[in-house]
Amino acid sequence: MALTPALFPPAPQGVKGRAKELNALTKRITEGGVRRIALVGGGGSGKSLLACVLGHRLKRYFSGGAHWLRVGAWDTSTLVEMLCRRLGAPGTADISSLKDSLNRKGPILIVLDNHENDRALAAFIELLRDCPVTWIITARRCLLSGVEVFPVIAPLISSSEAAFPRVAQLTKLLRWNPLALDIADGLVSTKAVSAAALRKWLLQAGVDRVTVMAHEDDVPEVRLLVAWAWAKLSREARQLLAALAHTEGDDIDEASLYRLARIGTDGKALAALIAWRLIQQPLLNRYTVHAVVRYAIRQRTRFPARRFFDHYVKLMERDPARVRLEQSHLFAAMDYAHQTSDLGAALRIERLLALVETQER
Repeated sequence: MALTPALFPPAPQGVKGRAKELNALTKRITEGGVRRIALVGGGGSGKSLLACVLGHRLKRYFSGGAHWLRVGAWDTSTLVEMLCRRLGAPGTADISSLKDSLNRKGPILIVLDNHENDRALAAFIELLRDCPVTWIITARRCLLSGVEVFPVIAPLISSSEAAFPRVAQLTKLLRWNPLALDIADGLVSTKAVSAAALRKWLLQAGVDRVTVMAHEDDVPEVRLLVAWAWAKLSREARQLLAALAHTEGDDIDEASLYRLARIGTDGKALAALIAWRLIQQPLLNRYTVHAVVRYAIRQRTRFPARRFFDHYVKLMERDPARVRLEQSHLFAAMDYAHQTSDLGAALRIERLLALVETQER
């Protein structure tokens, strides 16, 4: 079974300065027998991109296929149900059904992206320790024993080379952060600003000052670039960014994004965000923002959580088959119903789950 867009992000066209890391990781898994490895690094260091390229490089070794789950802070039972639904495990979504499904599929690669809950993930992987699974975890920090930690640092930083030649003069100023450099490269390549002018603005904004970061995702280099772009973006582009930043689910399809942002199908606004590399396309016509960009946008916007609940529950009620693609939004809707103690919302989720189970039989 090959990697498919429905299960795994498409391979990026290129990944700069990562040849040594990719070769080392490939060797550890294919020759060294490593079955649990964590790519650990700061926000914007390139962990997810490295995991994606690695998955495509390894695909021929896994007859059971490869799957990508953004796990965040989900608890163990939610992780079990998410993977059951992703694999199409028959019967009740429980650990027994999941084990049976994994064992039937044969060797399988699973990327657990953006891990945050050590206790939940430790229990989850331990429950499945006898299954033929190779796990790749991405995390800012990882306090799991039994997992090999592979530190991820900015590409080419050890050789002091510039991975983005167009903005080479910004490399040191942005501390080699690949996410910041990618955004800067997008701004300069579209002629929105010159590298020299952007450097001057960043220095005036204090990019080189020593300050306390408010959060792991509060990366000043990225936050300041977002601030520069925000002042130049249209109202429609800002609304699209706000919707992407406030969703508790995963990537959003284009039609849903326009509806949630409550704007017309403004192709110019979306094109500007893509060109400036403020948003990502993990799948065709589906969009998301990096966690570091998400944090920066959330500091300057508000968005009603109920809008996500109403949109996605209605979407899946109309077409239960969408659950497989929108499962992170389903779990976000379940969380919303629980956190708000909204009985009507909880009953609606129960009816939706019953409808999905009927469709899957």
